[in-house]
Amino acid sequence: MSQSVCVLCAGPVAFALSPLSKQGSFARSSSFNGRALVPLQRAAGHRAPRSSSNIRAAEPTDKSLEVMRKFSEQYASRTDTFFCSDLSVTAVVIKGLAEHKDTLGAPLCPCRHYDDKALEAQQGFWNCPCVPMRERKECHCLLFLTPENDFAGKEQKITVDTIKELTKDV
Repeated sequence: MSQSVCVLCAGPVAFALSPLSKQGSFARSSSFNGRALVPLQRAAGHRAPRSSSNIRAAEPTDKSLEVMRKFSEQYASRTDTFFCSDLSVTAVVIKGLAEHKDTLGAPLCPCRHYDDKALEAQQGFWNCPCVPMRERKECHCLLFLTPENDFAGKEQKITVDTIKELTKDV
């Protein structure tokens, strides 16, 4: 079982990868390598997020930040999706992807919690663009949004300077 944290409410979202042959998986499950993403109940005892003032990831290299910025722009353009209307969301996600590219060698989704990040990056399901995005244009991070999404902005471009400015205190 893995646990994910919603980027909007910071509440826990639990899910498990189980073999498709097991009963209990449901029709809307995403399949990946013969496994299904099976939602579980929302974690009990929802608490406010912990302060992250003492927990800080390493800053991504300028090279990785630029690579992930270019990837994000090209992917948004190619899929006719748009960045979030609040560009600080876009900036934080791109920075998180760049950090994971540096530390894990793959752009693992930064909007989820993983028990084993290296294993998740190796499996590829949550590497950007993740399977739900590729299959259904569903981006949990709000990085790639379809035009009809209420949070979609009009931008498909962002500069490295904007990313750095919007994430300097994050």
